[in-house]
Amino acid sequence: MSLVIAPRSTAAVLPYKSLSNEELSSRIEAVRKQLGSRLMILGHHYQQDEVIKHSDLRGDSYQLSQMAAASSDCRYIVFCGVHFMAETADILANRPEKLEARGGERVTVVLPDMAAGCSMADMAAIEQVENAWQELGEVIDTSDITPVTYINSAASLKAFCGRHGGIVCTSSNARSVLEWSFARRKRVFFFPDQHLGRNTALKMGVTEEEMPVYDPYAGDLGGNSEAAISASRVILWKGHCSVHQMFRKEHVDQFRARIPGIKILVHPECPREVNDLADISGSTSKIIQTVEAAPAGTKWAIGTELHLVQRLKQEHPEQEIHFLSPVICMCATMYRIDLAHLCWSLEQIAAGTPSNVIRVDEQTTTESLVALSRMLEVK
Repeated sequence: MSLVIAPRSTAAVLPYKSLSNEELSSRIEAVRKQLGSRLMILGHHYQQDEVIKHSDLRGDSYQLSQMAAASSDCRYIVFCGVHFMAETADILANRPEKLEARGGERVTVVLPDMAAGCSMADMAAIEQVENAWQELGEVIDTSDITPVTYINSAASLKAFCGRHGGIVCTSSNARSVLEWSFARRKRVFFFPDQHLGRNTALKMGVTEEEMPVYDPYAGDLGGNSEAAISASRVILWKGHCSVHQMFRKEHVDQFRARIPGIKILVHPECPREVNDLADISGSTSKIIQTVEAAPAGTKWAIGTELHLVQRLKQEHPEQEIHFLSPVICMCATMYRIDLAHLCWSLEQIAAGTPSNVIRVDEQTTTESLVALSRMLEVK
C-alpha cells in the first residue's frame, strides 16, 4: 500500500483558485528558482499545456519516473500525473541503492491533487486480483501462470506480480514481456487493461478463444467456464482506459471516407476493432515519435488523449492532425492537476511543510521492485 503523508483538503487550494494564470506561473517559477536542482517537476504528456510548460521533464509515466530517479541532486519530485505514477516514482527514486548513495536521505514525492487517480487502475483492486488468483488455482495450476500488470496500476498489483514470479509491462514493451512470460510458463494473467493484453497477444498468434476475460463482478471464475479457463493462454482482466475506450470503428471509417490518404495512429489501449484498422498502433512515446518523423503534408487521425493530440497539432503545423473521435475525450483525472494545485504544492515544499506526499511502504516497495526489475531486463 502507499501512505499519504500530510494530506490537505481542497479548501487549502481555494485561495490559489482566484489568482490569474500569470500570477500562478510567476510564483511557480519563483519556487523552481529557489529550490534549483533539488526540485524536479514531472509532466505527463496528457497534462494541460499551462501545467506541462513548467515541467523539467515530460514523458509517459515510467519514462518520467526513470529520469527523475536517475538524478543525483533531486530531493523533491512533484508529479503532474496520477496516483500510480507518483507511487512508481517513489519506488524507483528511493530504492535501496539510491538511498545508500544519498546517505539514507529520501526523495519526497508529491502529487498536487490527491483526487488525480486512474479509472483503469481502480478497476483492479488488489483484493479482487488475489481472490481471482485463488479461484483460478482451483481449476488450473497457478505455478503455470505468469501474472503481468500494466504499469498503469497500483503499487499493490506490482507487488503481487513480484511475489508470484510476475512482471510489469509498458505499452512499449508489452510484446517482449509476454514473450518472456511464455518462455517460462504456460499462461499469462494480464491486468488491468484488457485491450493492451488482447491487442498484443493477437499479434503473437494467440486467438480470441484462448483469451477469456475475467470479470470480478460476474460470479464464479469471472463469468467463465472451467473449460474456457483450462484452454486459456492469456486470461484478461475486465478493465480499460476510459479515454481510449471511446474510439470506435466508425470513427476510423468516417475519416478514411472524408480525407483520402489519411493515416490512423492509435494507442494499443484502444479496443481491438480500432487497433486492427489502424495504420500504426503504439505507445504514447511512439505516437509522438511517429509524428515527429513524418514528412510535411502527412495527414493523421490520432486515437489518444485530447491534450496530447492538440499539442502535436500545435507543434507540427506542417502536418494535418485530427483527433480521431468526434466526442471530446480527455483524461479527467489528469485534468485535476492545474496551476493552482501545482503552485500550492510547490509553495508547501518551499515552506518546509510538503503536503500530499506519496510514500509506498517498505514491503510493497521491495516486492514491486522485483517485478519492475524483471521488466527492465526485458528488451
